[in-house]
Amino acid sequence: MSDLAVYLTLFGTAFAAATLLPLQSEALLVGLLLADAGSPLLLVAIASAGNVLGSTVNWILGRSIQHFRDRSWFPVKPPQMERAEGWYRRWGKWSLLLSWMPVIGDPLTVIAGVLRERLTTFLALVTIAKVARYTLVAAAVAALA
Repeated sequence: MSDLAVYLTLFGTAFAAATLLPLQSEALLVGLLLADAGSPLLLVAIASAGNVLGSTVNWILGRSIQHFRDRSWFPVKPPQMERAEGWYRRWGKWSLLLSWMPVIGDPLTVIAGVLRERLTTFLALVTIAKVARYTLVAAAVAALA
């Protein structure tokens, strides 16, 4: 696989994993790091960029789909939405530092849009969270390899 294909695959997987789709970009990153498929710094940067962009899509959806939340096809069920809203209202923008976490991270990024968090604040906090997560994954792989 060419370098470009590796990077595009990682970006796409990280992007999709940040949306409400159930994907794991960390596993791909670990595999690429173990296969020495590119610069660890570049792999972390590409995974982070894709993941932040995917979270930004969630924020945009949150800003625009509030009136669809009672429809059967809406991807987040009312109890999940209420739980995420309560969490976000309690902890505010700082809860976005948990946007990297499975299960709660994606709904938090949607809720940030629903509750009209400023995009600049959203991007800063989500970027910190996503870069830190991928950096820790890469550091763990380097320590164990």
